[in-house]
Amino acid sequence: MAEKTFKLEIVAPDRRFYEGEAQMVELNTTEGEVGIYAGHIPMTMIIAPGVLTITEPQGVKKASLISGFMEITQEKITILAETVEWPDEIDLERAQKAKKRAQDRLNGHQDGIDLVRAEAALKRALTREKVGK
Repeated sequence: MAEKTFKLEIVAPDRRFYEGEAQMVELNTTEGEVGIYAGHIPMTMIIAPGVLTITEPQGVKKASLISGFMEITQEKITILAETVEWPDEIDLERAQKAKKRAQDRLNGHQDGIDLVRAEAALKRALTREKVGK
C-alpha cells in the first residue's frame, strides 16, 4: 500500500528550490527535530540549521537547510528558506574552513567575541559539512 503524499514547496530568495510530492519531510526547528507526514495539523514553525530530508515515493533527497519558516496547511507544506543547498552545491572546503574559524572563536575565550554568532556559524558549517560529504 502506497503512503499518502502531500505537496511540498521550498522557496529560497533566488529560486524555487523544490516542488513535488513527498511522503515525509524531516528538519530541525527551534523547538527540535520534526518529521511531517500528510494530514499533519496546520501550523507554522521556525527553522533551525540542520539536514532537510525529503522522502518521496521514488527515494530520499537530502539538503542543507540553514534557516527560514515552514507553513503547514491542509493543501501543502511550504518552506520559505533563507539558505538551502543540495549536496553538490556545497563548497566542502569552505564549510570546513568556516567550522575551524567558529571553533577557534569559541575555544579562544577572547574578549569581544560574540558567542551566539560563533555558535550559529558553527551550526551552519557542521550542517553543510554533513550534507556535503
